[in-house]
Amino acid sequence: MVDPAVLLAIGGSPSGEPPAFGSLIMMGLIFGLFYFVLIQPMKSKQKKLEDLVRTLKSGDKVIINPGIFGTIVGVEDEAFQVRVDDKTKLKVLKSAVSGLQGPLPQTEKK
Repeated sequence: MVDPAVLLAIGGSPSGEPPAFGSLIMMGLIFGLFYFVLIQPMKSKQKKLEDLVRTLKSGDKVIINPGIFGTIVGVEDEAFQVRVDDKTKLKVLKSAVSGLQGPLPQTEKK
């Protein structure tokens, strides 16, 4: 005959409910994994972008959030004056800057 203690260890509690402590540990592990995989990288990326926006000055080539390329021609408290064409200037919020312009990709000629 099988010992009742062994059956309890294998089957859990006699009422059929899973142990509460185990599910709390599992929830904690899932949250920890979620934090380090998703939240932490987003925070560091946002901090780098905020540092970049603070250091921008007139003459820097930037990309505005919907994908507009421009050059900063004026800096204000909460906004930039950005030239997007020879005679076209836009006033955009500093939060609309998504990054600096990199070198444009060269297309191969066939």
